[in-house]
Amino acid sequence: MAQSTKYLIVASIEAYTGKSGTILGLAHQFQAQGFSIAYSKPIGTCFKDQDPTAKEADVEFIADALGLKDAQIRSPLIPLKRETVEERLKQEDTTDYGQLLKESFADIEANIVILEGAGTLWEGSLFGLSVIDMAKTLDASVLLVARYHSPLIVDSLITVKLALGEHLAGMVINDIPSEELEATQTLIKPYLESHGVPVFGLLPASRLLRSVSVREIAHQLKAQVLCRGDRLDLMVESLTIGAMNVNSALEYFRQGQNKAVVTGGDRTDLQLAALETSTSCLILTGHMNPQPLIISRAEDLEVPILSVDLDTLSTVEIVDQAFGKVRLQEKIKVSCIQELMVKNFDMTRLCHELSL
Repeated sequence: MAQSTKYLIVASIEAYTGKSGTILGLAHQFQAQGFSIAYSKPIGTCFKDQDPTAKEADVEFIADALGLKDAQIRSPLIPLKRETVEERLKQEDTTDYGQLLKESFADIEANIVILEGAGTLWEGSLFGLSVIDMAKTLDASVLLVARYHSPLIVDSLITVKLALGEHLAGMVINDIPSEELEATQTLIKPYLESHGVPVFGLLPASRLLRSVSVREIAHQLKAQVLCRGDRLDLMVESLTIGAMNVNSALEYFRQGQNKAVVTGGDRTDLQLAALETSTSCLILTGHMNPQPLIISRAEDLEVPILSVDLDTLSTVEIVDQAFGKVRLQEKIKVSCIQELMVKNFDMTRLCHELSL
């Protein structure tokens, strides 16, 4: 294990806080400063189409986004799946994953190895691969990524300091609503700093980062794409249900930007009204094909139409889940998070903390 290599674990206390985005933003700046980067996600949690032989989706995406070579990537040591958990619980799997982790970096050539933790600080403890375990095994620093919920976020963050001790390099708080930015800057950050918790960044909420592509919505819904399959990279920022009379609907639709509209396949009036406003896609329920004039208008306006064999409630539930668990799988999001990190993250302070 090279003496000059630094290990930085990017962790969180809950899932979907923006770890992958933070890693992309950090690595981009490290690379800009001339540091060589390696990336590892010791516990696999995201697999394409549940195929056990498929590559970890997050690892593949981050490696591609950062232009990393195979020698700079370490694949998961264990997938966090029911089968692997049961094997461990039955004590059929007695592997020393901590030792495997050390050995996996024996020949790494990088100034900085960025490791992505699992969903929480404790997830992976069964395998000796929790964030706390890995920090001790590698003598690594930990950067905590926390999503803003309310000022009470300090409760959790102070507890993290107690759990990680000297391994906690600091934290970044993201997804902060515009109306809470000042309070976060003047109240929460000074409080955390006074309790020995460095705050390297406060990132404002971004509609783009919380958006989801039409392609991902189509995938989640198992939808049939009726037109403009070439425009599935359009981003959807909000979801609107069309179920009222057309006059009310038009005013309602005008309030949303870059939205997906869910409506019945037989509601030609609502479909036309939606197309005349800022709509990224139409989702037609009941597996009914729209009138030819709707297809023609959508083609002209470059708006994809998805058809699903589901009722409205089921459709909305699935799309809502997609918004709640958005992953950085679009290049436009990568550019956005990198820009946010450059503007709102104190990279100089982190480098000093890591003795780089």
